[in-house]
Amino acid sequence: MTVETEAEANARHAEKMKKHKASKEKLLAGKSADKGLLIVHTGAGKGKTSAALGMVMRHIAYDWPVGIVQFIKAPSWETGEAKLLGRFPDLVTLHVMGEGFTWDTQDRARDMAVARSAWERAKELIRDERHRLVLLDELNIVLRYDYLPVEEVVAFLRDEKPADKHVIVTGRNAKPELIEIADLVTEMTLVKHPFRQGIKAQKGIEY
Repeated sequence: MTVETEAEANARHAEKMKKHKASKEKLLAGKSADKGLLIVHTGAGKGKTSAALGMVMRHIAYDWPVGIVQFIKAPSWETGEAKLLGRFPDLVTLHVMGEGFTWDTQDRARDMAVARSAWERAKELIRDERHRLVLLDELNIVLRYDYLPVEEVVAFLRDEKPADKHVIVTGRNAKPELIEIADLVTEMTLVKHPFRQGIKAQKGIEY
């Protein structure tokens, strides 16, 4: 059996990477389209809002204004993202418009009215030319409970969202109709979660 020398292994690796680079460059050369994306973060795993906030931070770094509507979180909640985003009043328009979890409110009519108010504000932000990105945090939860007609939301995002605007929708159980029109869909998969071990939500991790 012939044993490959270190020099031969390095040369083989270099040749392989050369071909890989050429293939990638050819692939990238055909990707010239530029558009505002409809992005959906869903799934049972943690990280949907956190990943969306990462995109928000990138926009802030480039001095691009962003709008955020939080459909479930209540103004009385203290969250790390609200504390941080509040330091960028010229770049961030944040509307915390929820009243807490649906099992806390136990009032469907009230939840629907709150969801409608938040959705109307979301449409304003999306139409506003100033905002390059709009995050609709936990909108999927609102749609899951039918607090807003999914057909209305899908029609607006499909037909009225400005072509150059990015919109991110987060929350579990994204509706198939929303997934169908989205440009980028990521499903967070739950593998392990400390809550199942009796560990409560922790500041700086969950909020």
